[in-house]
Amino acid sequence: MLSLIVFLPAAAAVVLAALPARLPARVFVGTWIAAALADLALIVAAWLRFPGAAARGGYAFEERLPWIPSVGISYHLGVDGLSLPLLAMTAVLFLACAVFALRETRRVKLYVLLFLALQTVCLGLFAALDLILFFLFFDLSIVFMYFVIAGWGHAERARAVALKFFLYTFLGSLALLLGFILLFLAAQPHTFDIVELAAANPLAAGGPYAGLTLLAIGIGLAVKTPTVPFHTWLPPAHTEAPATGSAILAGVLLKMGTYGFVRIAMPLLPASWRQYALVALLVGVVSVVYGALVALAQNNLKRMVAYTSVNHMGYILVAIGAAGLVVAGDAQARSLATTGAVVQMVSHGLITGALFLLAGVLYDRGHTYDFGAWSGLAARTPRFAALFAVAAFASLGLPGFSGFIAEFQIFTGSLPAAPVPVAIAVTGILVTAALFLLALQRLFLGPLRTPDAPGTPRAVVDLRASELVAIAPLLALATLIGLAPRFLLDLVEPAATTVNTLVAR
Repeated sequence: MLSLIVFLPAAAAVVLAALPARLPARVFVGTWIAAALADLALIVAAWLRFPGAAARGGYAFEERLPWIPSVGISYHLGVDGLSLPLLAMTAVLFLACAVFALRETRRVKLYVLLFLALQTVCLGLFAALDLILFFLFFDLSIVFMYFVIAGWGHAERARAVALKFFLYTFLGSLALLLGFILLFLAAQPHTFDIVELAAANPLAAGGPYAGLTLLAIGIGLAVKTPTVPFHTWLPPAHTEAPATGSAILAGVLLKMGTYGFVRIAMPLLPASWRQYALVALLVGVVSVVYGALVALAQNNLKRMVAYTSVNHMGYILVAIGAAGLVVAGDAQARSLATTGAVVQMVSHGLITGALFLLAGVLYDRGHTYDFGAWSGLAARTPRFAALFAVAAFASLGLPGFSGFIAEFQIFTGSLPAAPVPVAIAVTGILVTAALFLLALQRLFLGPLRTPDAPGTPRAVVDLRASELVAIAPLLALATLIGLAPRFLLDLVEPAATTVNTLVAR
């Protein structure tokens, strides 16, 4: 079943590749929508069949075949309470982007093929239980996103920005591969299998070798997340990427880094994670505060949202760093922190994906993200204003939305381990609230102002049907998680407990 989920988009891409590019754009985008719907239906079916495995904190729907047995590499897929929510979030976001792409007119066939391939590698990474398979999907995501930014970016700078994105993140992936090889060499017998490595715990004694392994893996994942100081590729990549590219980059690709910390760094290197967990927590605090403050200073909507991603990914580092600070009697707190980290991954994907699609709507109307070019839009575009306000309040962690559930768990679970750094991180919420309220004021209040329209402002069209259908469900899901989170928490909590048990060994 997992192979079908992972490779269904790729199969659709193969079929579409055989069709002539002169066919109507709706043929290609419609096929993408159909494939994304089918994939989401399969994941929902897997979710409904999963509760028994979730209660045990184990893997379900495992598939394993020898791939390169001479070096311990296998085609090994499986899901647990950490990965299944991310698979679902990935399918939902790609479906939203497919609907949003109904308005795309530039080289539509190639555009759809790239996104279908990107969907396969994203789903594959969250289902991978072999380090080399994980690395393969990790690296291919960089390649496909490079072509999305370079081919469909907004300006001539897009190619240069895409190249920076590729080189920066590819360098990080090389560090990740080095760490995987060091883990492989430490295991007896040698293997890249994540389940076997977690059971064997080959670097249980810690020491310099284990520290070097964690450093290599940590740098590779930190670049992808990204955390300060490895974040510099992110704002320009988002600014130049198309709206759908930004939504997938922030909503899914950044989670590859944070998921890697929870799936690989924590359970496979428990001794070193406990030793250096405070470093991860402090890096998270810096990312939270720095990301929020720099976002507050932006005059470009897309750059502002990009820096809030640095801020929100910092919360995840705070949580998993706190979970590594093993304190007797704080098992419940560690479980809360890890659960909050996973919920934050899902929440951020939905909310920030919606924000970037909304930014794409704004760019479509005036070809600029500059706050100074817009004001007074609430009267002319009420649907756009309403959805943007919902996304803004959800992103700043207002109760009733998924962000509040995630951040409440993160702070509640992290405070016992490191009260002072976590208290500093809480200030990031205040700054985030300020920057989103300021953005709402700039865009929607005051006299009507649109770009290049002195005198009589140009007509600004409100959300079209395809844009509304793409964006509204993302925010509806974020609201559902905020009001009734039990269906998600019941899935995540047993897996988070299992990870923390492995870390505490």
